[in-house]
Amino acid sequence: MTTEIAIVEAGPVIVRQAENEQHLVDLWIASSNSVHTRRARSEDAVRFLGFVAKPLAMVTVGDLYAYADSLSGSDSARARRVNHVKSLLSFGQRLGYLVFNPGSVVKAPAVKETLAERIISEADVHRMLALETDPRDKVLLTLLYAAGVRISEVVGLTWRDCAARDDAGQVTVFGKGGKTRVVLLPASTWRALSGLRGDAPADAPVFKSRKGGGALDPSAIHRVVKSAAERAGLDPAVSAHWLRHAHASHALDRGAPIHLVQATLGHASVATTGRYLHARPNDSSGRWLAV
Repeated sequence: MTTEIAIVEAGPVIVRQAENEQHLVDLWIASSNSVHTRRARSEDAVRFLGFVAKPLAMVTVGDLYAYADSLSGSDSARARRVNHVKSLLSFGQRLGYLVFNPGSVVKAPAVKETLAERIISEADVHRMLALETDPRDKVLLTLLYAAGVRISEVVGLTWRDCAARDDAGQVTVFGKGGKTRVVLLPASTWRALSGLRGDAPADAPVFKSRKGGGALDPSAIHRVVKSAAERAGLDPAVSAHWLRHAHASHALDRGAPIHLVQATLGHASVATTGRYLHARPNDSSGRWLAV
């Protein structure tokens, strides 16, 4: 008598990458390179888990809608909180911790586009620069505008990242999403920037704190921009990121190709850069009417 043994091939073994729910949340928070995003994720995770008061594996689509309805604040803040929950659930499913992702069928609240409100004119930018008397701070403001860099990119900038190019220069910045890009500077901006160096070594920060000599803290850069905006009589809400918005809008107004602006600012998609065209259109059908 012959005995036949059936051999069944086993499927792939899926190992859950999170030991428990708190471990999952910690991994999700840590997956972002941005300090600000990690802080917001932590706050939003605590808010959501406190609201549902149940394990993530038991969260339903109805729970998400109820949570969204419970949120107060601006449209953008509410949308961010819902999107963070959706991101957490998607992350949990990708790691094999959650079987089903209820966030995949829930949409975040719509957000009104307010970019146009955060774009200041060229005259306003030049007034900010003209009224700044501190040499370091004037170069800082100029670089934020001329290079369109983020605060986090300025903080990490060292003299090793700065190099001459013909009669001008360039800076290499490590930006959002862990991406590195090179930004060419106008000759006048390069001269002002290189004039700050003195005998500083290559690894020294370009913008030093006057307390301790380390790199300027992001909060200090915010204060420099706020003070400059106040002197120029601008909106108190003006921030360093408004200078980045101004760079994009003014460059496009002056005819810079949209893909060049995208590359300079480090936008992942040209659609993001295109928002500036919609925020400040050059024409409108209403201008053709007799009213």
